[in-house]
Amino acid sequence: MKQLVSCVLLGTLGLATACHQKAEVEEAKAFMMSDTMMNRIRLDTVLNQPVRSELTLVGKVAADESKVIKVFPLVGGVVEEVDVELGDFVKKGQQLAIIRSGEVADFERQMIQAQSDLLLAQKNLSVAEDLFESKLNSQREVVAARKDVETAQAELSRVKEIFQIYGLGKTPTYTVRAPIDGFVIEKNVNRDMQLRSDNADNLFTVGQISDVWVLANVNESDIGRVKAGMPASVQTLSYPDQRFNGKVDKIFSVLDPGTKAMTIRIRLQNEGMKLKPEMHATVALRFDEGDQMATVPSNAVIFDNSKYYVMVFRSRSDVETRPVQVHKFLGDIAYINAGLKPGEKVISKNQLLVYDALND
Repeated sequence: MKQLVSCVLLGTLGLATACHQKAEVEEAKAFMMSDTMMNRIRLDTVLNQPVRSELTLVGKVAADESKVIKVFPLVGGVVEEVDVELGDFVKKGQQLAIIRSGEVADFERQMIQAQSDLLLAQKNLSVAEDLFESKLNSQREVVAARKDVETAQAELSRVKEIFQIYGLGKTPTYTVRAPIDGFVIEKNVNRDMQLRSDNADNLFTVGQISDVWVLANVNESDIGRVKAGMPASVQTLSYPDQRFNGKVDKIFSVLDPGTKAMTIRIRLQNEGMKLKPEMHATVALRFDEGDQMATVPSNAVIFDNSKYYVMVFRSRSDVETRPVQVHKFLGDIAYINAGLKPGEKVISKNQLLVYDALND
């Protein structure tokens, strides 16, 4: 009797186990990703990468000093006309302002005087040479006349050089022109302003901002982490969703006595002229910690029930929900301590749809 009961129980357990295994196989076979779903997901490969950390700094955008020129008035006078405003783009040689000046009028007088003196000296030389040929004067008088011509020519050349340097014409006005192509980033002049001849203030500052600098402060405790050539990512308040990428161009090895911070410089290409001098900037510097770890896109990680999961893809009918240990997230990268091996495929787009289908 006991043997009969034992056989019945064993048969029942075997049947139950067989039924359970059959149900699992049928469930596994029942899951199959459709063509539509395959087109909606994205697969990424698990990569072994150096572990990196991020240092966040605060800074500001500045114009490249090697491409910034201050425009000073070369003469004193009264400003008759101002043709540009702050922020305007100007071409090299473009008129910025006009100054009516007594100094320019004096230069014009000097030009007329120098031309007259040269004509007179040339006539005197011609007369001296004619008299010398007629034996009516000496060689010394001819030499003196030639010296007077050379002196007059030198004076005329000096005045012409002044006209060329100042860009003067035939009117008693001085035209302020742009020295380079660029934007007017500073303007300190208005119409009818009186300028002294010894004025030391610039009227305009013209700068090219196709390339700009970002000057950022590094705390004393972080100085050892910063190296020249480090990749840098810059964000601004004006364009919060856009990252501007560059490199640490220079490290100023001097600490500010007030803030105890060191300044670094990041050079950026200013595409679309979006970055303007004096903009607030947040700088992110990434550096290697020395270890390597498996990485996946941050979007591939699912957080559910206080645990992290990724969807490991082998085939459209073989997708595994695998728990993982996340070391940390850095931007669009997740560093995985355990649970994944390099070379495995994970779903990094619309993975929640697959997760819900397998786990609900």
